[in-house]
Amino acid sequence: MIAGHFGLAAGVKGKEIEVPLWSLMLASVWLDIIFVPLLLIGAETIEPIPGTDGGYGSSIIHADWTHSLAGAIVLSLVFGGVAAIPWGKRVGAVLGAVVFSHWLLDLIVHRSDMPILPGNAGDLPRLGFGLWQAPMISVAVELLLVLGGAWLYWRAASEVTANAGAAAQQRARVVAAALVIAGLVTLAFDLAGL
Repeated sequence: MIAGHFGLAAGVKGKEIEVPLWSLMLASVWLDIIFVPLLLIGAETIEPIPGTDGGYGSSIIHADWTHSLAGAIVLSLVFGGVAAIPWGKRVGAVLGAVVFSHWLLDLIVHRSDMPILPGNAGDLPRLGFGLWQAPMISVAVELLLVLGGAWLYWRAASEVTANAGAAAQQRARVVAAALVIAGLVTLAFDLAGL
């Protein structure tokens, strides 16, 4: 779902021109960035599902801290609060919302492996609608996010650069094309289970 997260970030850039694109991309995968060191120290784990061969839905992800509902809210508030210091409250709120959008998109695709409370405190039911179990539908949804996000970015960038000249418009087209290419490459890696 990494490609879909990036597609959503590009789409947000299309609506929130003042927010730096790199910060939106970082925010869209912030939960996974925090997940990696916790995975390396064993606080969070990935469990392969027997009978699968990699790619979408081939693992149960025990991201009990970063991808719990409460954990995602806290990480979103922290990211947005830190971003508000240099860029202001509005940009901080947008970036915090993009961080939380990661959890919402993961809720759609993950199997029921996302806890409500950090560390699965209280042993409450885990959440996840399991779209990854229908790989072709998952790919279609993610591809729509990538293409839709790149289109929103390109449209907004073209409007902003209309008075800035041909060079600025060409840069906007190149960035939009790079977003599509990067999204497709990332989607291919997601499909391959890499």
